[in-house]
Amino acid sequence: MLRNGLEPWHLLVVAAVVVLVFGSKKLPDTARALGRSMRILKSEAKAMKEDGAASGTVSEAQTTVTTAPAEPRATAY
Repeated sequence: MLRNGLEPWHLLVVAAVVVLVFGSKKLPDTARALGRSMRILKSEAKAMKEDGAASGTVSEAQTTVTTAPAEPRATAY
């Protein structure tokens, strides 16, 4: 049934339908927004990886730090 898969003319038909549905004026804005979203996603994923690697060293440092117990607060009645 689908021996050849997608052929180039299939992609042309899909591109023509997209242009008809969205219009040629909206396509550049849509592509720009998609590109911006991809950049944000990549930067956030990179930041999460760096935070994950850094959090391992931070948690070890936090376990060695001791703090003095908090003094009780005086309450006014």
